[in-house]
Amino acid sequence: MNCRYQFRIYPTPGQRQSLARLFGCVRVVWNDALFLCKQSGKLPGSSELQKLCITQAKKTEAREWLGQVSAIPLQQSVADLGVAFKNFFQSRSGKRKGKKVNPPRFKRRVNRQTARFTRGGFRVKASKVYLAKTGNLKVKWSRPLPSVPSSVTVIKDCAGRYFLSFVVEVEPEIKQPLNPSIGVDLGLKTFASCSNGEKIDSPDYSRLYRKLKRCQRRLAKRERGSKRRERMRVKVAKLNAQIRDKRKDFLHKLSTKVVNDNQVIALEDLNVSGMLKNRKLSRAISQAGWYEFRSLCEGKANKHNRDFRVISRWEPTSQVCSDCGYRWGKIDLSVRSILCINCGAEHDRDDNASVNIEQVGVGQTHDSKRTGSACKTSSEAVCVEPSTHRKYIQLNLFDW
Repeated sequence: MNCRYQFRIYPTPGQRQSLARLFGCVRVVWNDALFLCKQSGKLPGSSELQKLCITQAKKTEAREWLGQVSAIPLQQSVADLGVAFKNFFQSRSGKRKGKKVNPPRFKRRVNRQTARFTRGGFRVKASKVYLAKTGNLKVKWSRPLPSVPSSVTVIKDCAGRYFLSFVVEVEPEIKQPLNPSIGVDLGLKTFASCSNGEKIDSPDYSRLYRKLKRCQRRLAKRERGSKRRERMRVKVAKLNAQIRDKRKDFLHKLSTKVVNDNQVIALEDLNVSGMLKNRKLSRAISQAGWYEFRSLCEGKANKHNRDFRVISRWEPTSQVCSDCGYRWGKIDLSVRSILCINCGAEHDRDDNASVNIEQVGVGQTHDSKRTGSACKTSSEAVCVEPSTHRKYIQLNLFDW
C-alpha cells in the first residue's frame, strides 16, 4: 500500500526564489489549461493540453520563462487537472461515491502552493534531497523512508512553511492486539468515549482561538494590497497552522492508540452536514475533526490488518440499554446519566452509546422484541425536567 511521509525543509533565500518561480510556473500552466478547457466545447486530452500550454507556450514571448524550471512539475500539473475533471464528472454521474466534487478552480498566489516531481526529477541523498533546477534542499528527517519514493511534492503553505511529501510503498504491519474489539462514541467536550470505560477529552484551543479572533478583526481593517495587510495575513495563517497542527497531532496519537490496541474498531456514521445546521454548535462540530479521525482510523486499520467498521447512523445507540436491550426512546442532550426502568442499571449516556456501537459493530444486534416501537418508554415515565431525570425515573420504577 502507498503512504505519504512528510518532512519539513529549510530552503536558502536563493532556493526560495527558485521555488517561487517553480510554483508560479505550475500555477500559470494550470490556469492556462483550465481556461482552454472552459473555452472549448469538448474537454481536450492531457497530451493536447501539454502541447498547447507547455511546449508551444515556451516558444512565445509571453511564456518563454516556462523553460527556466523543470518540465516534470508542469506536466504533472496538467495531469492533475485531468484527474480533477474526471472526478467531477464521475461525481455528477454517480460513479464516484461520497460527497459531490466541485469543478476545478483557478489557482491563486496567496493560497497553498504545490509542485510534484516524479522519478527522474529528484534524488534522495543522505541528508538532503536534490530537485531538478532547484538544487539540494536541507531536510529535517524525523524518520527514515521505508522504501524508495515514487514521487515527491514540494509544498508551501499559507504560513510560509516548506515541506516535502514523499509517496512510498509500505508493507502492512501485523501486530497482536490487546483487545478483541472496541466501540468509540464521538463528542465535543469529551472527544471519544470508548466501550472499555476510557474517556478522552478534546484539546483546549481557547487561547489560540482568542488570538485568532483578535488578529482576524485587525486583518479586516487593513487596506487591501498594503504590506501591513500582508503581514497580518501571514500572522493569521500561522495561528491557523498552529491550531491545525495541534488537532492533527491529537488525532494521530489517538487513532494510533485505538488501532494498535484493538482488532475490531467500530464507529458511528455521523450526519455531520446535518449537525452543522445547528447555529450554536456548528463551529465546535466543524473544529472537532470527526471525519479526519475516522479517515485516520480507517487508513491505519488497513495498514495494521485491523477490521474497521462503521455502523448506520440510524442505529438507536443512545436510546437502548446496553445491558438488557430495552429501548427508552429519545432523551434530551442535557441528560447525561440514565437509569433503565427495565433492569435498573445506571448508565452514563456516552458510555452506554459506545457499548451499543461495539455490540452492533461486532454483530451482536439488539433483541427485536425489546427494540420495537411498542416497547418505548411510556409517557408517565418520561422526564419533564432534565435536572430531575434520575429521581423521577426511580420513583416510577417502583410504581411500574
